[in-house]
Amino acid sequence: MMRNIPQFLIAAPTSGTGKTTISRLLMALLTKRGLRVQPFKCGPDYIDTKYHERACGIPSYNLDLFMASGQHVRTLYVRHAAEADVCIVEGMMGMFDGYDRSKGSSADIAKELHLPVVLVINAKSAAYSLAAMIKGYMDFDPKVQVIGVIFNQVASDRHEVMLREICEDLNIFCFGCLRTNSALKEESRYLGLDFSRGGKGGISKTLLKSLEKQLDCDLLLQMTERVLNIPRLPYKRKTLYLNTWVACNKESFSFIYAEHIYRLKEYGQVTFFDPEDKSVVLPDDVNFLYLPGGYPENRVKQLSGATNVLDSIRQYIERGGRALAECGGMMYLSSAIIKGDEHPVSYKMTDVLPIKVSVCKKDAHLSLGYRRFVMRGVEVRGHEFHYSQVVEQDEDLTSAVQMYNARKQLVDTPVYRYKNLIASYTHLYFGEISIMHLFDEEV
Repeated sequence: MMRNIPQFLIAAPTSGTGKTTISRLLMALLTKRGLRVQPFKCGPDYIDTKYHERACGIPSYNLDLFMASGQHVRTLYVRHAAEADVCIVEGMMGMFDGYDRSKGSSADIAKELHLPVVLVINAKSAAYSLAAMIKGYMDFDPKVQVIGVIFNQVASDRHEVMLREICEDLNIFCFGCLRTNSALKEESRYLGLDFSRGGKGGISKTLLKSLEKQLDCDLLLQMTERVLNIPRLPYKRKTLYLNTWVACNKESFSFIYAEHIYRLKEYGQVTFFDPEDKSVVLPDDVNFLYLPGGYPENRVKQLSGATNVLDSIRQYIERGGRALAECGGMMYLSSAIIKGDEHPVSYKMTDVLPIKVSVCKKDAHLSLGYRRFVMRGVEVRGHEFHYSQVVEQDEDLTSAVQMYNARKQLVDTPVYRYKNLIASYTHLYFGEISIMHLFDEEV
């Protein structure tokens, strides 16, 4: 089956140009029109996708050509685009920035999915000189189709006329000129800018209408319409059954790839629970526990105080229950999280792993990048991003595998194996692999 729908990728020359703000703005404006907007995010970012979901009302899916194959990315994209009226893919970093030169970049994903690219340009203190830069992005890779530009930080009507002249001379569409507006300056990626609702923490309806007038959404939808080929895939009956419990709340356990939940639901029942809820006890029939990342350091008092939950999870793992813990989830399984710069305090966690994790400034340093390792014959890929560090560890606890980065260089990040638990700072991507193959016994 084939459908024609608007679909495009929002890219930029560098980070900080406003592509995230403009992506979410477009998602919100088109959703407000009554269109079903399917959002996607290039790369491993699990924060932007949460804002996409708020704007569109449906999950946003990650497209990553290091953590998954091109075939998986294509299949995932088409599957979730099948019911959409429009698809918006938010790029990452600069358009050609990948894990190895341009490999895995936003441009690479645009080529993989045959998506036209809309380039977001920060026009502050610049005019016709931007023509050379835009022309470079149009011509650098002939397989990437840059069809239009949205200018950000436009100062005046005269400035806008000068910028539109660039597009006329380059024979490229201008889809909008957003004026400089202090309300659009994101003070922190941690907080983000929410277009899904007005009022506190959001954006006013008046400003939203003003921004809509500065964008030509009709032209954008018209010029980005492309064929979406939806193959009829044979139904594959799953021989594996899982009763999965997933730790999930707004902060301490909030970093979850949407494709993981999709995959887990294919295998059976998925139940979300809040580890801060003191009444939670894992039932006897759970056969997979997923503890994703988040900011447990911001909720240490609540997590430490929910002793019933701590005990229930520890007992589940001690009796051999399958469990996957990533970054914040691994911290939760430690004996303690240490917090406080002047007067550090140790907050007791589940005490499954004989490690202590510090979030104190004196111990903090950034660990960032793609990761890969092989376990039980399966290559697993993922991404690591954290400032906290393990400061105490039992000498008998060692990594079960050797970790590598995207360029196959050694990395000292451990992967802990204890009974049927796999825990690491790395956020694993198991949208394409069967995660159960990593455990001692399959269901």
